[in-house]
Amino acid sequence: MTMTFKPSRRDFIRKAGLASAGAVGATALATPYVQAQSAPIKWRLQTYAGAALGPHVTKPAVDMFNKAAKGEMEIELYYADQLVPTGELFRALQAGTIDAVHSDDDSMAAPVDISVFGGYFPFATKSILDVPVLFQQYGLAEIWRDAYAKAGGVVWLSAAGQDPCHFNTKKPLKSLDDLKGLRLYTFPTAGKFLAQFGVVPVSIPYEDVQVAVQTGELDGMSWSGITEDYTVGWADVTDYFLTNNISGAWIGSWFVNEKRWSEVPQHLKDLWLACVDAGHTYRNQWYWGGEANLRATGDKLELTTIPAEEWATVEEAALKFWDEIAAESETRAKVVDIFKKYNANLKKAGGLYAAG
Repeated sequence: MTMTFKPSRRDFIRKAGLASAGAVGATALATPYVQAQSAPIKWRLQTYAGAALGPHVTKPAVDMFNKAAKGEMEIELYYADQLVPTGELFRALQAGTIDAVHSDDDSMAAPVDISVFGGYFPFATKSILDVPVLFQQYGLAEIWRDAYAKAGGVVWLSAAGQDPCHFNTKKPLKSLDDLKGLRLYTFPTAGKFLAQFGVVPVSIPYEDVQVAVQTGELDGMSWSGITEDYTVGWADVTDYFLTNNISGAWIGSWFVNEKRWSEVPQHLKDLWLACVDAGHTYRNQWYWGGEANLRATGDKLELTTIPAEEWATVEEAALKFWDEIAAESETRAKVVDIFKKYNANLKKAGGLYAAG
């Protein structure tokens, strides 16, 4: 992949400083003002998403901010693994190697108790809007904020949902037995859960996944919904899409290096948070509409379903998995209790609040 050279912030400031120094004799009193106006704050942000998906899940917020900041600040966007491997995102962010990140906690190996819930925690959610509700109405935002404050060096800003976690594969999945021996690209926690059904989780760089299916290294993916399958090209190398899912929505977050965040004026902080929220809104409609449209009209993936009575075994196993995770720490127990309370409310409400 060819990358356009972008000058580092250090180079930019050094050149700006030399230019300002030359003007000191003529406009000494104005120099501080000129420097402030000519040296915008610059961030490097890396997303977990590749170059095909990133324009939908991360770029809208970045573009909106860069336009609205009017030269006071600029965010440079990098896609999956362009600066550092996804699994090293947290450490790079904490060290200041990069300034901001959009990712799930699980994929970026965040050393916090709640990282296991990022990405796809089995059956914790039913739909994309469950995520903001859980964070804003059920207390997950406070738990996430505190967890990263304790880790140090990284500030958690915001979380939102994305697509459900289905399976797209080379062979049809019509029973639980079909999962046995299946080599799938998936998230760490999802892979740990699925292993009990014979799935073999495979971890490779995101951009290598499509070729790995073509060469036979992978049998498919349990990573996304059908919107992503078509968007990133996975529908071109797999043949089947399983309508059963193991989670209704991805849980991902936006993070920033603590020191860099403290250097940003409050009005730019407010602007960035507003743009992140606008990005959440865009993803909500893009994913939700895409999931329905591509199942109904897509011509690349044949839909298959594992019978509900069989899939109930997977759902029951998830509840046992929840209890195992809850037993590992007080914080994890608190999060699991929130998931249980929320899902109990969903059940009482009747699915998507439908009567009868």
